[in-house]
Amino acid sequence: MSVTSYQQAVRNLEYLGLKQMVSHLNEVVDFSIHNKLSFMDTFVKLTNYEIDVREHNMIHAMVKVGAFPHQKELADFAFSFQPSVNREQMLDFASLRFIEGNENIVFLGPSGVGKTHLATSIGIAAAKKRTSTYFIKCHDLIQNLKRAMLENRLEARLKHYTKYKLLIIDEIGYLPIEPEDAKLFFQLIDMRYEKRSTIFTTNVNFRAWDEVFREPKLANAILDRILHHATVVTIVGESYRLKDHFVQEDK
Repeated sequence: MSVTSYQQAVRNLEYLGLKQMVSHLNEVVDFSIHNKLSFMDTFVKLTNYEIDVREHNMIHAMVKVGAFPHQKELADFAFSFQPSVNREQMLDFASLRFIEGNENIVFLGPSGVGKTHLATSIGIAAAKKRTSTYFIKCHDLIQNLKRAMLENRLEARLKHYTKYKLLIIDEIGYLPIEPEDAKLFFQLIDMRYEKRSTIFTTNVNFRAWDEVFREPKLANAILDRILHHATVVTIVGESYRLKDHFVQEDK
């Protein structure tokens, strides 16, 4: 490659905004000459640098958009401390097979046993595979829907939450839900029903959901849609948050 051709190639790549190809052009050309690569092999090697960085940036953006409360993944979960959680089942969830079938997951158990950690881990796995994912606490979700209704943009807000292939609704039942608010929640669940996957975490047994939503018929309608195509993971055991405390006491 002549100096003039090389300089022109650099200018062309810069013009096209292919920064990684510009920065790796020298080494790829040298590698190609040394190993006698064909033009096509050289081209593929050079473009791979650009694609790898863009993929990394895209994944980072998808995870950021997910609004996860933390970046803990399944590898960070202490399965030995929580034996009621099946590791293989969690890995199957992380494969996103349940999303292909528009199925739901419900993590049920007392506070602190790792429900949010597991839900978030699956969400991060989905985001890293470029599946649109969003995490929100139930109370915040309802407040956002109420605000949208008052501002006459409820339909747009419902569509916003419906567009995600995976929505994670955390902490159902930690705070009571007024009947009018429950109707808003039902509209979202109904819109996503059999079209999108949702992960729920709750500390309230399903039989007591009528107390959470203050309206038995509405609670049953919500549960019917959530559980129709769902896997319920019941977690029992000590608080996951106290794990390190217990370990220190045993020393």
